[in-house]
Amino acid sequence: MDQVFFFYFALVIAASSVLVVAMRNPIYSALSLLIMFFHVAGLYVTLHAEFLAAVQIIVYAGAILVLYLFVVMLLNLRQDDRYHRQWPVAAAIGSVLAIEAIVLTLLKGGTAAVVRTGQESEAAGLGNTEALGDVLYSTYLFPFEVASLILLVAMIGAIILAKKDLEGRQA
Repeated sequence: MDQVFFFYFALVIAASSVLVVAMRNPIYSALSLLIMFFHVAGLYVTLHAEFLAAVQIIVYAGAILVLYLFVVMLLNLRQDDRYHRQWPVAAAIGSVLAIEAIVLTLLKGGTAAVVRTGQESEAAGLGNTEALGDVLYSTYLFPFEVASLILLVAMIGAIILAKKDLEGRQA
């Protein structure tokens, strides 16, 4: 039964991800992104990672998607056909990557994950959220900070683009 849910969520996630890129209207693209975010949260629930599912809905579906919609509305994006001419090339590259992922998954087979001794006793005492926080703020602290800086730069870039567009309209 778990595999049925997994394949349902995987199919909807893959289809809505393609629709995010393929839609010509940015609002429809954002709605496809919203569907994808909710199905990723459902996939987290099937993996018994309820905290990650809640974060997925609150942070991504709530905050990031709303920020994306504000930028789309602020920039007043028009339909641009120059990117849709490259659709066959993107489809070919995506197909090659999907086939590669399937082949690598089949070649991997039933290998077991290697766990260092002592790790299972540490993880057994912690809950899901505590273990995630411990790993995030110890092992992955530097990538976490780099991701926050990238988001800051993207936000500043969106403000500068919107300011230039606003100044161009007033002149």
